[in-house]
Amino acid sequence: MSLANVASPLTPPKAGLRLQKQFSWVRAREACVRAMLLGCASLSLLTTLAIVYMFLTEAVYSVTPDTTAFFQDVSLWDFLTDTEWSPQFADKHFGILPLLCGTFVIAGIGSLIGLPIGLAAAIYLSEYAKPKFRRMMKPVLEVLAGIPSVVYGYFALVFVTPYVLRPMFQSLLRIDVDIFNAMSAGVVLGVMIIPTVCSLSEDALRAVPRGLREAGYALGSTKYDVSLKVVVPAAFSGIVASFLLAISRAIGETMAVCIAAGQMPRLSLNPFRSMETMTAYMVGASLGDTPAGTIEYKSLYAVGFTLFVITLGMNILANWVMNRFREVYE
Repeated sequence: MSLANVASPLTPPKAGLRLQKQFSWVRAREACVRAMLLGCASLSLLTTLAIVYMFLTEAVYSVTPDTTAFFQDVSLWDFLTDTEWSPQFADKHFGILPLLCGTFVIAGIGSLIGLPIGLAAAIYLSEYAKPKFRRMMKPVLEVLAGIPSVVYGYFALVFVTPYVLRPMFQSLLRIDVDIFNAMSAGVVLGVMIIPTVCSLSEDALRAVPRGLREAGYALGSTKYDVSLKVVVPAAFSGIVASFLLAISRAIGETMAVCIAAGQMPRLSLNPFRSMETMTAYMVGASLGDTPAGTIEYKSLYAVGFTLFVITLGMNILANWVMNRFREVYE
């Protein structure tokens, strides 16, 4: 008689069958959970691929023989170099430069306001603030980040322009300020990206080992020197990544800039004039009476594809900076 046929006194045959069924059920449950998690992880990839496919078929090359894509009717050179954007006029022009100018002017103003303030707030919360104050300020920043963008847009329209910009620049400096202008949109955009910069930068600063701070204090450095010369350089990759992500959010903002900056495509660097961003054009054209299948309708996908490429490049750059300058501490 083989040893396999001998029942162990610790595991009777019925108990062994019960354990085998239990282990089979556990393995089946783990397989279901693994498949569900894989499906959730694949959903974002499939969504991205679907968006890219939509942009390519509508803007670059149409897969159906009876329709044409945008760049099959408009040359890429004219799209990138023409200085006029007037798809609704009889004399149509599809130069993306005015929309790019408005997008980057407003995003640049918002970055000049939001990035330094957000970084300064992160340094204070990480290095200077007491734990009680830090716990109180976190929910405040979350509330600031949770305000809808349309509220920021109306705030810029009814408060920033008439009560801040016009008294300061038009009354004192004699600079004409339009009702819809890029400066007010940039100001509220800077306020909108402060929570993003502050939260991500603070996480990067708090991840710096305490030993580096103590080494700086042991050498006789002040808190200011330790904060700016030890902690900030050690968290440089995380800070730059937060900057790039905030700029990407500023470039892709829609409702705030649509309400505050207006919808006048203009190739100008004057921040007190009305401008139109790429997202504002997409909102205005999609809500209008643009017939589907026309060249004006296809221009939505061309502008959206351009915005997609820009934000994708910003995210790739952020990941490269994080991997290139990341400090590993043991």
